[in-house]
Amino acid sequence: MTGLGIALLLAGVILLVAEAQLGSAGPLGAIGTAAAVGGTVLAVDGAGGGLALALVLAAVVGLVAGGFVVIAARAVGRTSRSRVRSGREAMLGLHGEARTAIEPVGQVFVDGALWRARRTFEDERIEPGDPVVVDRIDGLTLTVRRAEPWELNP
Repeated sequence: MTGLGIALLLAGVILLVAEAQLGSAGPLGAIGTAAAVGGTVLAVDGAGGGLALALVLAAVVGLVAGGFVVIAARAVGRTSRSRVRSGREAMLGLHGEARTAIEPVGQVFVDGALWRARRTFEDERIEPGDPVVVDRIDGLTLTVRRAEPWELNP
């Protein structure tokens, strides 16, 4: 019984380490916690420590491992919800200002750089100084539209 308890305890620790490395948001950590708690009970009881000691140690192991899983799952949850901050995807929806009339191609100032731009809607007039929003990116050319008043107020 002691050997099985130690094997379960080691399996639980391995699963907890795997949870930390893979960031699976909880399932591996929950199974690892259960294995570590069960292994603790079996190992202590099999070694003659008594059921009361086994349950106290199992509670301590469960709280420590469970706390680890909660912290890891929260960290994974924060990173999965964060907005893209670089690359093409980060440009979509950014606000800028037209530097030249865009008819059909002009220049806009977005995110600290001057970009070549074309209009999203052919019948829309965009004059120098008009606020714009990036709708699409095609190579190094932005497709923009005039910003609506509600988009300008944060």
